Amino acid sequence: MRVVLQRVKKACVVVDGDEVARIGRGFLLLVGIGREDNEEEIAFWARKIPDLRVFADQGGKFNLSLRDIGGEILCVPQFTLYGDCRKGRRPSFTAAAPGPDAEKLFSRFVELLSVQGVPVKTGIFGAKMEVGLVNDGPVTLILER
Repeated sequence: MRVVLQRVKKACVVVDGDEVARIGRGFLLLVGIGREDNEEEIAFWARKIPDLRVFADQGGKFNLSLRDIGGEILCVPQFTLYGDCRKGRRPSFTAAAPGPDAEKLFSRFVELLSVQGVPVKTGIFGAKMEVGLVNDGPVTLILER
């Protein structure tokens, strides 16, 4: 699983001209599911992400989590995070999970995030999406293990 986490002031997803999701302050998560991913992997990140301390306290230090600030999450499925550009000029996506498997794990990831007590909204799996955001910082982290 690969997740690009962006701390945002706001973010939204538009599909076919219609806004399908919007959040205020929180995390935009671009989520890629790999062929080797499983329930254990997605559960690990679903537990960890809401408690990552990447929001500044009054002293300006990263001491506050998403929970602490009452933030939201916008999850966007993005298989292109598994694009391998090492050979040739066209990315290879063979490391990405097949669509049905990825959709199942993505949905489970969203479900596990939701039970953590933070509001979660999503893009639409498989859709061509326009993602808008105001990155806060900017703070961008790549999560993978």
